[in-house]
Amino acid sequence: MAGLSVFDDTPMLAVMKYKALNNVFNRDPSPRKLFLGNREYYEDDGQCTVLHVVKKVQRRIINDITLNHEYLPDLGLSEFNRAVTALLLGKDCTAIVERRADSIQVPGGKSALFIGAQFLRKWYNMISPKTARVYVSIPYWEHHASAFFKVGFEVYSYRYWNNDKLCLALPQLLEDLERKNQFPFFYSTAQGLATGDVQRDAWPVRYFVNERFELFCAQSFSKNFTLYSERVGSLTIVTRNNHTLITIRSQIEELARHTWSNPPWIGAHIIATVLNNPAFFTEWQENLKKMAERLMLTKEKLKEELRILGTPGSWEHITKQAGLYIFPGFTGSQINYLMKKLRIYISSDAQINISNVNSQNLAYLASCIHEAVVSSSEDSPVSILNN
Repeated sequence: MAGLSVFDDTPMLAVMKYKALNNVFNRDPSPRKLFLGNREYYEDDGQCTVLHVVKKVQRRIINDITLNHEYLPDLGLSEFNRAVTALLLGKDCTAIVERRADSIQVPGGKSALFIGAQFLRKWYNMISPKTARVYVSIPYWEHHASAFFKVGFEVYSYRYWNNDKLCLALPQLLEDLERKNQFPFFYSTAQGLATGDVQRDAWPVRYFVNERFELFCAQSFSKNFTLYSERVGSLTIVTRNNHTLITIRSQIEELARHTWSNPPWIGAHIIATVLNNPAFFTEWQENLKKMAERLMLTKEKLKEELRILGTPGSWEHITKQAGLYIFPGFTGSQINYLMKKLRIYISSDAQINISNVNSQNLAYLASCIHEAVVSSSEDSPVSILNN
């Protein structure tokens, strides 16, 4: 009887694809293996470092004897909430002036998705309990869909990326979303890191707000503040009037209280300090611009290296894609070749974290891509995780 447990029937959940790929990479003894699926931003030296401005603020906080570590309110640090709302929507946004927009602090972007999904599943009055649907873009991170699936939504998809033309699938996207009377839920994962301009990166959300949509936006500050382990995120809420905003906040406050009680203090304080201090804010924007410029330059160098090698096909699409990730357009057989033969580890949809490409490995990666493109002529399913 000593070997039996009341939990013996508990099933083992499948490992998420990202973690499964990482596990295979870690077990690979090859000295030339290369992992291109990380979620963090890496410098050219291959290190995941903290922004200089963030380090300065951290030192200031440590030396500030007036600060303490009391519990935060359930909805988070108020100065953080005001600052990130203004960052996303613009400080002069009409919705802010009319007091119908606000944010709540949450432990990371995933928590923002989850708490938003919980609220919508219960209170969004345009759906019935039997037909609660959410549409997520293809491709997507698994947690985007699971946050909604776990609370009872039926998960559907809309086409976002055209892997044949290697560009935004705009006609298909509009066709999939047309006349579905949907509520917009954005996910801003690294404002400022896509183009180097925090104002430009916020344009899609601001456009919807200017068109007077009600919406939610989950924000993550892990990458653009290099605060990965601090788990700092927010859920921004935009409504038609102040009364509705107040009622939504009251419901989300209860959900937060019963889910994590209080969000972490230190990361939110760092971000609030940077955003509310003009000198720190300017320095942060300069940091982001340098990060974005490095990503753009890396894409240019990779494209040029492939051109020099005479790699079949056009690679112009690499430099037309903004942000930390690119879709180079590899086929299934090319992905298999890269991973099984050359030990270049990428996701099954061929998404690459371009910050993992640096001056030490760029030429090697380009030669591997060239070899994979030349050597693989027929498409086949990706099966590296079955090794």
